[in-house]
Amino acid sequence: MHLITKISDFAPLIVEKMLPLYANFTIMIYKHKIQYYETDKQGVTHHSNYIRIMEETRVDAMEQMGFGYERMEEAGVFSPVMGVTCDYKRPTTFADIVEVELTVPEISRLKARFAYKMTCGGKVVCLGTSLHCFLDRNGRPVAIEEYFPEFYNELLKLHTTE
Repeated sequence: MHLITKISDFAPLIVEKMLPLYANFTIMIYKHKIQYYETDKQGVTHHSNYIRIMEETRVDAMEQMGFGYERMEEAGVFSPVMGVTCDYKRPTTFADIVEVELTVPEISRLKARFAYKMTCGGKVVCLGTSLHCFLDRNGRPVAIEEYFPEFYNELLKLHTTE
């Protein structure tokens, strides 16, 4: 297991490289340590932070694949969020380590759905998804497999039907 430690303005992060899970796809693992400011008066992680953790996970995965937002936007590809789901299963608290498994259960020429399975201590704490489309600089849809095939091929490595 190869760990990379990052420091952000929001929280210390620990990220693991892509790990082969099965022969047909790869899973990204991301770890987030819950910070005190992410908790509410009851001492549990405020629900809004799970959406932010999902974005941290996705942005880091794209960077690890070599397609961070800077590179994507320089290439003229933008990927806005079209929708988000977040199902809370159990609370987390200050200093908990949330491990996020990232996969791409749906991908088409025009959009991709990312799935996030968040666990703490081996127990599922949250399940979420985010749906993204692909646009050019003018805000028009682009077929990502044709417009930016290198990125599309990296997303296919995360594609699973589970």
